[in-house]
Amino acid sequence: MIYPTRLAVLAAAAGAPVALVIGVLLPDRWYAGLAWPLAVLMLAAVDAVSGRRQAHASVDVRDTVAVGETIDATVTVTLEGRDPPASAEVAVLVNALFATEDDARARVALRNGKGAALLALTALRRGTGRVDRIWLRWRGRLGLVWHQRSIAADVRIAVRPDIRVLKDKGAEIFRRHAMEGLLTQVDRGDGTDFDALVEFRSGMDRRAIDWKQSARHRKLHAKEYRTERNNQIVFAIDAGRQMSDPVAGLSRVDRAVSAMLLTAWVAFKLGDRVALHAFDSRPRIASGLVSGVPAFANLQRLAAEIDYSAEETNYTFALTTLATRLTRRSMIVLFTEFTDLVSADFLVRASMRIVKTHLLLVVVLRDEDVEAIVDRAPATADDVTRAVTAAALLRDRKLVLARLKHVGVHVIEAEHDRVGERLVAGYVALKRRNAL
Repeated sequence: MIYPTRLAVLAAAAGAPVALVIGVLLPDRWYAGLAWPLAVLMLAAVDAVSGRRQAHASVDVRDTVAVGETIDATVTVTLEGRDPPASAEVAVLVNALFATEDDARARVALRNGKGAALLALTALRRGTGRVDRIWLRWRGRLGLVWHQRSIAADVRIAVRPDIRVLKDKGAEIFRRHAMEGLLTQVDRGDGTDFDALVEFRSGMDRRAIDWKQSARHRKLHAKEYRTERNNQIVFAIDAGRQMSDPVAGLSRVDRAVSAMLLTAWVAFKLGDRVALHAFDSRPRIASGLVSGVPAFANLQRLAAEIDYSAEETNYTFALTTLATRLTRRSMIVLFTEFTDLVSADFLVRASMRIVKTHLLLVVVLRDEDVEAIVDRAPATADDVTRAVTAAALLRDRKLVLARLKHVGVHVIEAEHDRVGERLVAGYVALKRRNAL
């Protein structure tokens, strides 16, 4: 397609006063005033014909990306024909899963009709991202017209849960909390599984003395235990409306999925079994218990299917359904968020029933935006109103967390960028204490 440039529009507009003067002064030769716009029109036609090119464009980008990650898409442009222009402009059409800079537009410097440009794409949500179309345009030789082409791209990009912290710090976090392998000595003496019968030494727990074996060997012998393996860890992720709210540019549910995958990887390493449940107004995903590091890929694929929901969370339905599927005492890690006392009351009531049989750990993200409003010095009356409202919200939040702790629920309230490490530390601490 061909469009006039600003230069052509200004040139045509500049002839309007001349045509008006000629029409007033020489009414019998009014047609002379049309010479200027006709000349501009003819030059634009020549520019349109001479600037025609065979255009090709393509997008080269990674086929997978972590949610919240920014990647560069390379747009390659080729203009065929003699005397190609020195530059061109490109724009791409992406779906709502990506955010772009400058409306996904870029200028491409051409050399012999070929060139490339980088476009930054930031993944906002999990799913399948698409680059559907590329628009390419360049000026004619005279600069009076734009030549534009629309080229189908059909590029697919899988936006998966963010496990960059696992790749970058997974080994370090595991070494810090490991209880098997090279660091077994840290674990010995804890737990409920019998490990070995050793001579009693100063500092050992006297309750571990085996009097029968001590009498047989005529020396004091004590039992050593190790932390129990094969525990059941169930991750329950609230995917309701409030979990879809963004925190530092990424939704709460995506933060929860990343923390869940990090903790699940550590749990696999420590020999425990893991299951995943996701729910909003009703259960959406319910996996079976799996174990072993090879099962992590399947768990990651299942976590990528957790959708963003606009429905309210039904804690009673979700947690009751989950409890009926568990045949033995398990550790349930619940990722959720609440902003009103009504929904929080349903959470507390459902938790009271769960803790009678299972160990419940509730993970919430700190509301840093609300805390910032409270800590900010007010400058106007509106600032005072916001601060009072924010303080009331934080007070209600602390009240709910206190009620959860009072009924026997373990609570982790962490910053968005530390929730994974805090959860791993909490999980290992409960495991060391044999809370299961």
